[in-house]
Amino acid sequence: MVELRDDAALERTVAEGRARVIALDVDGASESSEGFARWLEKQQIAGGSPLAFVIGGADGLPAAVRAKATRKLSLGPMTLPHKLARLILLEQLYRALTIIKGEPYHK
Repeated sequence: MVELRDDAALERTVAEGRARVIALDVDGASESSEGFARWLEKQQIAGGSPLAFVIGGADGLPAAVRAKATRKLSLGPMTLPHKLARLILLEQLYRALTIIKGEPYHK
């Protein structure tokens, strides 16, 4: 996990990185936990560059970062504080991995 303090640093990091950018964006696709798990499993099977889930600040993500995103996901229409959005994303990643493994956590 990397936390950057400003949009310029975020834009540089995304531009220099080799990861596939997954933007957390209010205009992104809404997924059920099961749908997100299926998508994540496909990414694991396909391999390739690592995934970088990117959460913007109070003003959202810079246009350059949104443009580089290979996928945009929404955590819902409500505005969330950055740290809460990060917690929700981490919980959904954990939940997706338990679904993939067939473990009962997600029920």
